Amino acid sequence: MTTPAPEETSARFGTFTGVFTPTLLTILGVIMYVRMGWVVGNAGLGGAMLILGLGILITAATGLSLSSIATNTRIGAGGPYAIIKRSLGLEVGGSIGIPLYLTRPLGVAMYIFGLREGIQWVWPDIPPLPVDLVLLLVLFAIAFKSADLAFKLQYGIMAIIALSLVSIFASTAPFEGTHEIVLRGDYDGGKTDFWGVFAVFFPATTGILAGANMSGELDNPRRAIPLGTLSAIGLSSVIYFAVAVWVAYAAPVDELVSNYNVAIDRSWVRFLVLAGLLGATASSALAGLVGGPRILMAMGQSRILPASSWLAEVKGGEPRNAMIVTGVLTLGAIMVRDLNAIAPIVTMFFLITYCMINVVVLIEQGLGLVSYRPTLRIPVVVPLVGLVGSLFSMFIVSPAFSLVSVVMVIAIFAFIRRRQIEQGGTAEVRSAIFVAFAEWAAGKVTPEDLDNARAWKPHVLVPVDDPDVLRGSHKILHDLTRPEGTIKLLGLATEPQAIARIEAQLDVSSKALRDRGVLASWSMVALPGYVHGIGVGAMALQGAFFRPNLLFMSLPAAGPRRDEVHEVLAVAQDIEMGVLLYSPLPTVGLGRQQDVMLWVRHSGEQWSAEDAFAAGNLDLILLMGFRLSRVWGGRLSIATVAATSAEQGAALRFLTELADLARLPPRVDKRVMVGTFAEALANSQPPDLSIFGLSLPLPDLDRAQWLTETSRSSCLLVLDSGQESARA
Repeated sequence: MTTPAPEETSARFGTFTGVFTPTLLTILGVIMYVRMGWVVGNAGLGGAMLILGLGILITAATGLSLSSIATNTRIGAGGPYAIIKRSLGLEVGGSIGIPLYLTRPLGVAMYIFGLREGIQWVWPDIPPLPVDLVLLLVLFAIAFKSADLAFKLQYGIMAIIALSLVSIFASTAPFEGTHEIVLRGDYDGGKTDFWGVFAVFFPATTGILAGANMSGELDNPRRAIPLGTLSAIGLSSVIYFAVAVWVAYAAPVDELVSNYNVAIDRSWVRFLVLAGLLGATASSALAGLVGGPRILMAMGQSRILPASSWLAEVKGGEPRNAMIVTGVLTLGAIMVRDLNAIAPIVTMFFLITYCMINVVVLIEQGLGLVSYRPTLRIPVVVPLVGLVGSLFSMFIVSPAFSLVSVVMVIAIFAFIRRRQIEQGGTAEVRSAIFVAFAEWAAGKVTPEDLDNARAWKPHVLVPVDDPDVLRGSHKILHDLTRPEGTIKLLGLATEPQAIARIEAQLDVSSKALRDRGVLASWSMVALPGYVHGIGVGAMALQGAFFRPNLLFMSLPAAGPRRDEVHEVLAVAQDIEMGVLLYSPLPTVGLGRQQDVMLWVRHSGEQWSAEDAFAAGNLDLILLMGFRLSRVWGGRLSIATVAATSAEQGAALRFLTELADLARLPPRVDKRVMVGTFAEALANSQPPDLSIFGLSLPLPDLDRAQWLTETSRSSCLLVLDSGQESARA
């Protein structure tokens, strides 16, 4: 059981403040200032470029995976923890979230050590422990006051870092040297190797989650995380490559290997570079003190830790209790006095998190769930590169610590799983991804799991008493269910002599669908009465694993059969099945199979997307429209009608909000038509398929026929069951 969401925080951050700035400042840290020379000196300029390129490739791939996920879901508080929990379940999220959180106090302690060493460069005789404690007190006080204050201070730090870079690149040292530029180094006479140098550099790339950790306090995380994170990765990459070239020309190899302070000593104004080093280290510590408690708070909300309710509390817009715990853990890490033995495990936990972020994308892309609709789509090779690169880097940086880290993650997973079972909360820890895996693999999920909106797929029941009618619907059935849906053909024989004929034709039809990549099967019901047969068949199939959740029918001609459709719709509503009523335009059918038009309307007096969803019968319109446009690769339009031109602006905002909440592709065409619905329908350019909602409680099927004739297109009329969600 999760705790209620905490009160809204007092500050909301945009892309620049909440994501770009902390991410960039965390990446531009100690490695850039005091280790780039050593990297170039050992590996040579060519080797250093290769090392930088490899590290940045892994980081960029993971950053793209993170960004893609961020555009697919409302993440909430906790950043990467929330992403992994939402996709792979609470146990996996917690087993990654706890180590990821621990990197924050341990990392802050290391940043404070680095900050103190920079101060000792100016005052060598100053005692280290008092300096460490004072630095922790000052940084913690800033973070504890508010994240807003911490981020405002980072503007000044960014200015200092910018000035330090100006001091580096304005130096004349690269033009004064007469030494030879070494492209391939000798790795300090064989004392190290390429991968040893790579292991020293790679921690510089582990700052890309700094902005994502603030996900719960961003104005628009779906926009801010991708834009801020990728922009920070891009700019920092350019800076790192430029610094590598600068140090190669600024000093000979022997000095680069032996002098960690080359960037300071050879700069234009040494004090500015030192200030940049101190500023970058301080900003990284602040980012840890601000972002870490957000992860801890989010895990408290999920009740996976002792004292979860206390940790989840928000006071004055800040997770004060979680910040106190983070401060105490940081103090304990500082008192250890030597974190060299712990530092590699910090990198390991980051890399494990990177692995899981890429795994989430690979799984969701591979399963083809309709709920996976990121507005930033990436090729499957991107998360694959991120996953393989992260795993490879773990065992290159430190095989021993990699194994220790993996064992710790497994132990935490087991602890959380046992804790959840004891609390009776197992139903909450299953995610839509696990449901989909179970469907695909062996059908081991429960009926409750199958009702998960994120795992929703179209499992279509098609009543068939005249197989010739089915042939006319074959194409749209195929396109509505491809690639991961299923079709169950339900043969209806009201007379015994018709059974064999219908069975033979159902077998041919289901095989044809399977040959085109759709899982199709058939069953027979031999009962008198069309409605009775559908009711019995539909009820019987509710116990099947792929139980039907949509009833598909072609609109019958006017007469007794059309009157029976109302009874069939009542049966579908009783057993919570959605309805797809197909009304083809005889002259054109599905036309070019390119253009899909969704007709939606607002609810009440306000043009509110939330109200429209609450009114119902909107989710299937959006889901079916998206699926068909994806399969057809054509144009998707969403249209509504405003009574007057004065309402056009509100109507357009309504459509934009609908498209955003449903994560429709950015290219979706939004159309607002003024006048009456009949005029709009008659005057609009006819698409290949129009999708409407069926009116409740008793749909007017004569109106359905009128819609087909007036729109001059084939129509799909839908009725939600309440189990679908276009926002899942």
